[in-house]
Amino acid sequence: MKHRLLALALSSVLLAGGAYAQSGSPNIPAPQDVAYPGTIKLEVDASNLSQRIIKVKETIPAQAGPLTLLYPMWVPGGHTPRNAIDKIAGITFKANGQTLDWTRDTLDVAAFHINVPAGATEITAEFDFLTPTSGAQGRVVMTPNMLNVQFLSTVLYPAGHYMHQIMMDPHVTYPAGWAAFTALDEAGRSGDTVNYKAVPFDILVDSPVYAGRYTKNIDLTPAGSTVPVKLGVVADAAKYLETKPKQIEQHKAMVEQALKLYGAQHYNHYQFLFSLSDQMGGNGLEHQRSSENGVGTDYFTGWNEKTGFTDLLAHEYTHSWNGKYRRGKDLWVPNLNTPMQDSLLWVYEGQTQYWGNVLAARSGMRPLPASIDALALVAATYAENRPGLRWRNIQDTTNDPIIASRAPRAYRNYQMSEDYYSGGQMIWLEADALIRAKTGGKKSLDDFAKGFFGVNNGEWETQNTYTFDDVVGVLNGVLPYDWASFLRERLDGKHGLTDGIEAAGWRLVYKDTPSAFAKANARWGGADFVYSLGLSIGKDGSIGDVRWDSPAFNAGIGSGASVVAVNGQAYDKDLLEDAVKAAKDGKAPIELMLKEFDRYRTVKLDYHGGLRYPQLERISGKPDYLTPILTARK
Repeated sequence: MKHRLLALALSSVLLAGGAYAQSGSPNIPAPQDVAYPGTIKLEVDASNLSQRIIKVKETIPAQAGPLTLLYPMWVPGGHTPRNAIDKIAGITFKANGQTLDWTRDTLDVAAFHINVPAGATEITAEFDFLTPTSGAQGRVVMTPNMLNVQFLSTVLYPAGHYMHQIMMDPHVTYPAGWAAFTALDEAGRSGDTVNYKAVPFDILVDSPVYAGRYTKNIDLTPAGSTVPVKLGVVADAAKYLETKPKQIEQHKAMVEQALKLYGAQHYNHYQFLFSLSDQMGGNGLEHQRSSENGVGTDYFTGWNEKTGFTDLLAHEYTHSWNGKYRRGKDLWVPNLNTPMQDSLLWVYEGQTQYWGNVLAARSGMRPLPASIDALALVAATYAENRPGLRWRNIQDTTNDPIIASRAPRAYRNYQMSEDYYSGGQMIWLEADALIRAKTGGKKSLDDFAKGFFGVNNGEWETQNTYTFDDVVGVLNGVLPYDWASFLRERLDGKHGLTDGIEAAGWRLVYKDTPSAFAKANARWGGADFVYSLGLSIGKDGSIGDVRWDSPAFNAGIGSGASVVAVNGQAYDKDLLEDAVKAAKDGKAPIELMLKEFDRYRTVKLDYHGGLRYPQLERISGKPDYLTPILTARK
C-alpha cells in the first residue's frame, strides 16, 4: 500500500483520538492530507566554517491568525526522536517588517506558536543551527575541509499538513570554491549559492548534502543502465581521494549485484555521499536516492586486498529498497513529529544487514574468506556473547532506538541494544539456507528479495508499506512453509540464533589465533578476550564490555575499570595473551591488578581454557550453501 494512499485511513485514526492526537497537545493541529498553500523558500548559509554555524532563513506563505511551526524530531533511519533541537538558537519571526512574539508549546517542545498579523501574506523565520564544535556535543558536521547539511536539522515546517503536501524551494550557500553532492536537482547558481529545484518537504529532508574542498564524484553506473549512480567523495586532503581501478570496479560491481538481486531501482538517480575524514564524524544513514556514509581517511589508500572494505556502502545502498521504498506499515508517519513504531526493524535493518554483507562479498569488496570470517564474529556473538537473550528477545530490541537512542551501555552483552540488526541477520541466514535446502538450491532468499523489494521499477516518490503477514506471504510464494511460526519463534524466543550456520553447511569453532579479518579490524589497538576471559580491553588498558557470567565477570571485574598489571608486570596486550596461554597448561590463576577510580585491587582469574577466537569451518558431508550465498550472481 502506498503511503499517499494511506492518507484517508490514517487521518481517521488520528481524528478518532481527537483532532490534536499527534503530540497530546491541544494546541497543535494534527496532520491532514491537504496541501499547504504556496511554496516555502528555504535559505541555508553553510559558509561559516570557522565558527561552525549554519544560518537559516525561511519565507513562509501565511494568512492572518494562529500558525504553528514544527522542528522535526523523529529521524527517519534513526527510528527515534533524537533530532538536534538543542542546537537551534536565535529564533525570530517577522511579518510586515515587525518582529512577532512566539511561544513554545508546553507539551511539545518542538512546536512554536505565533500569530500572523492582519494583512500579512507571509512570515520570515530565522535561526542559527549551532553545529557541534567537538564530539562531546554530538557528531561534528563542519570542518575546514568538508560539511554535511541535513535539512532535517535546518528547517521549520507548518503543522496540520502531511509532509508531501508542503512544497519547499531550497537554496544553499557553500564555502567559496567547494563542490556539493546531493540527490536534489540544481535549478541554477548565484555565486556560491546553489538553487535547487522545488520539492515536497518529505523529499527535501530525505536529500542531505555533503560538500567539500577536496572532492571526487565517481561514476558507478552499471554498463547499459540509464539510471545514474555516483559515489561523491569528500576527504580531509586530496591524497585520500586516490583510487585504484580495481577498487572502482569492485564498487561498481556492488551496484551491479544489487540490481541483479532486486531487479528494480527505486530512484531516478542515486548519489552516495561519502566522507573520508578523521575530523568530521563518521555515520551511516539511508535515504531513497542517496546515503550518508562516513569512514576514516584511509578507506582507499589503506586498502587491504585480503580483508577488503567495510560493508557500509552496501548496507546503506540496500536501504533504498528495504526501509525507504518498502517500509513497515507502523513506521510510516505523516510528518516527523508523529511517533514512529519500530516493530518491523528486524526486516528493515535485519535483512539489510544480511544483504549488505552478501553484496560486499558478491562484489569482491570483501573477499569470500574475509566474508566468512566476518560472519564467524556475528555467529559467535549470538552463540556466546548475548547472555541478555535469557531475559530479552530480538523483537523487544526493536524498541531500543526509542529506549536508548544508541547511548553507550555498561554491559552491552547483557542489556542488549538494537540486536535486530545482527540478530536479524542470523535469522535471515537461516531462512536462506532453509529455502536452498528444501528446493535443492533452485530457490533462495534472493527470490524473496526480488518479489518483495523489486516491485514497481522506477517508483520512488511514494513508499510501499508492509505488515508481518505481507512478509510471510511473499516467503510462502518462494517456498510453502510455516514461515509465521519460523519467524515468531526466533523473534520472540530466547536462544542463540546460530542454527543458520550449520544449516548452511558450516560450524562455529574457536581457535587460539584470530582470523585475518579479525586482526584487520582490531586496528584500534585493543585486545579481544571476549571468548576466553570474557572482556575486551582498550589500547590504554581500559576494560570495555564484560561478558555476563564470564570468568572475568564472576571474578568481580566490571566495565569501566582499567588493567594496570598482569601477574605483577605492567599491562601489555601481548603479556596478557601469554598469561592466558600459560594458564591453559597450568593450575595457577591469572592475576590482574585493576584501577577503579582512585583505588587499586588485584583479581585472580581461575581460567584455563586458553585463547579462543571464533572462526567457521566446513562440516564434512553437508551441502555448502554459504559459498553460493556469498558468490557473485551471473
